[in-house]
Amino acid sequence: MESLDLLLEAALDLSWKAGRITLGYFQSGVEVERKQDHTPVTIADKSAEKFLVDALSRTFPDHGLIGEEFGAQRAHERYCWVIDPIDGTKSFIHGVPIYGCLLALIDRSAPPDQSTLVGVAHFPALNETVYAARGSGCYWNGRRANVSEVDSLGSATLLCSELTHYDQHEYAFEALVARTGIQRTWGDSYGYALVATGRAEIMLDPKMHLWDCAPFGVILPEAGGTFTDWAGINTINAGESIATNGVLYDPVFEVIKTAQHES
Repeated sequence: MESLDLLLEAALDLSWKAGRITLGYFQSGVEVERKQDHTPVTIADKSAEKFLVDALSRTFPDHGLIGEEFGAQRAHERYCWVIDPIDGTKSFIHGVPIYGCLLALIDRSAPPDQSTLVGVAHFPALNETVYAARGSGCYWNGRRANVSEVDSLGSATLLCSELTHYDQHEYAFEALVARTGIQRTWGDSYGYALVATGRAEIMLDPKMHLWDCAPFGVILPEAGGTFTDWAGINTINAGESIATNGVLYDPVFEVIKTAQHES
C-alpha cells in the first residue's frame, strides 16, 4: 500500500474537489428528497459521492468503499474508504455553512482504536480543512492543530448536534450540560473539528453512522484528544460518540458514570 502521506494527499485533493461540487448547489434552493429513514438528501450529496466513488475506484481499485448514499462496494477488502459527501445535510439545505465533506481510509483488520489510517474533514463553505494521518499529527488548513488545554468542566465548551434522541444517555447528557461552562449546537462533523482545533472541549452524539465519524478516529488522537463511545472505548463502530480534549476525558466520564448510576 502507498505511504500514509501519499494517501492523505489523495484524500485531501478528492475532498476538496467533492466540496466544490457541493458548493455548486449550496444556497441555491436545491430540491430536497427524503430517504427511508426520513433524513434529507439532495443532488449535491449524490453528485459529490458519485465523484468520490468513481475517483477512488480508479485510483485504488483494490480498496473497498463504504458510502452513505450508495452503500458499500468491495467492503470485504482490508482497506476501505469511508465517504460522507455532505455531513450535516440539514445545515446544507438551510444554507448554513457548517456542513462537511468527510473521507477516511480504514484498516478493517486493525484494532478498533487504530482502524482509521487517514481522515479528512473538509468544510467547503468555510474554506476549512482538518486532517490527519496516523502517526503524523493533525493539521488545520496547513497548520499543526492541537486540542485546548482547558482542564475544568466549568470552563469547557460542550457541543452537540441534537437536543433529543439521547435515550439511555439522557441523564448523562443533562448532567454534562449542567456541569459545563458553555453549550452550543455547533454540531455534526464541525463540532469534532472544533474540538480537534482547540475551539471547544467536548462534542457529543448519541447516534452515529460509520461515515459520520470515521475521520475523527485519527483526527482527534493526532490532535491530542480522544474519540470514544459513551463507555469511553476508542472506536468508530459504536453508533455513538464523544470527543474530548483529552484533559477532560476523566471528568467527562466520571459525570457520565455518576449519572448512569443515579438514573
